[in-house]
Amino acid sequence: MKTIHAAAVAAALLLTPNDMAAAQDKAAQDKTVRIGVLTDLSSLYSDITGAGSILAAEMAVELSGLRQKGWKIEIVSSDHQNKADVGSNIARQWYDTEGVDVIVDVPNSAVALAVSNLTRDKNRVFLNAGAATSDLTDRSCTPNTVHWSFDTYMLAHGTGSGMTKAGGDTWFFIAADYAFGASLERDTSAVVTALGGKVLGSVRHPPNLQDYSSLMLAAQASKAKVIGLANGGGDTINSVKQAKEFGIVQGGQKLSPLLMFITDVHALGLPIAQGLTFTESFYWDLNDGARQFSKAFASRGRNKAMPTMAQAGVASSLIHYLKALDAMGANSHDGAAIVAKMKEMPTDDPLFGAGRVRADGRKIHPAYLFEVKTPAESKGPWDYYKLVATIPAEEAFLDIAKSKCPLVAK
Repeated sequence: MKTIHAAAVAAALLLTPNDMAAAQDKAAQDKTVRIGVLTDLSSLYSDITGAGSILAAEMAVELSGLRQKGWKIEIVSSDHQNKADVGSNIARQWYDTEGVDVIVDVPNSAVALAVSNLTRDKNRVFLNAGAATSDLTDRSCTPNTVHWSFDTYMLAHGTGSGMTKAGGDTWFFIAADYAFGASLERDTSAVVTALGGKVLGSVRHPPNLQDYSSLMLAAQASKAKVIGLANGGGDTINSVKQAKEFGIVQGGQKLSPLLMFITDVHALGLPIAQGLTFTESFYWDLNDGARQFSKAFASRGRNKAMPTMAQAGVASSLIHYLKALDAMGANSHDGAAIVAKMKEMPTDDPLFGAGRVRADGRKIHPAYLFEVKTPAESKGPWDYYKLVATIPAEEAFLDIAKSKCPLVAK
């Protein structure tokens, strides 16, 4: 190691002032960017993110207009298989040998937390749009991570508060047995108890479970007014289907999916999904900007599906990242400095509208409580939601004064 270090020092001493000035000038003019979409291409989150997240990334680059300004922007992608070690190994290879500057998407909270720590160590940028754990911008925050679309605090306070205030004051949880499920159950339980409700129990399950019968029987036996589903993707779809088979709702209990996406509703169909209430931060038909982007997205996607809030978050976060690079005049490849610039600039795009990135890396925007329409209320394909309530941006996410993030000045 000493020999290598000495050689490096000797090589540096051989550089003339002109050589050093040329190297600095080249760095100042570097307009190359490599984007890595780390996603789920084959499992329970593939409809929520997957190929749609790759398309969203490409559309963000097009909307940025940077290629027309001479920037060279490349997108690579890979499947993390919902395994933290696989995701970390891909990210490490991207950073160390493939020149990736920024990683986006990363559904699955365990994978996201691992990638966030690695990104800090490598001083690159991590824009999370697909994982939910609020720890990414709370106790596990880093100066290199921005958390975009949603988190467990937003989901818990939007849906948990709404259901409890409406009379659902006893809860039982069916939760995914990894970081996301634990975080969502924890945050929702805190909301329920703060409002005077009670949590009567919970059961946990591994990802991609097919048979929920024992879990449904435990939920029924609890007599809880609300059964909270602290899972996502294919697990949520299967939970809702089997809850119907067990007569959960017909028996007087309410079913509350704490994380649900429009692709989940589409997979279930309105006859099964009607009446479900949940919180999202994006809906394709919410305003003109969202509609325009979403129709273009659907026309280009292989499944002709409208974008989920995770896919919208991929596009929105990259739009802001590329704006920051443009404002800096070049790619410094200094992840912390780029994220600092993103925090300095207000956010504004057709998908999430105006907002900002806080000191803890949390992207701030409104959230919305939606109810799924009945088949009779729907006027056409993908017309699935009716707006119940809008949660202001400053209320949708954890009060920064309560944050455990070390980046937040106390």
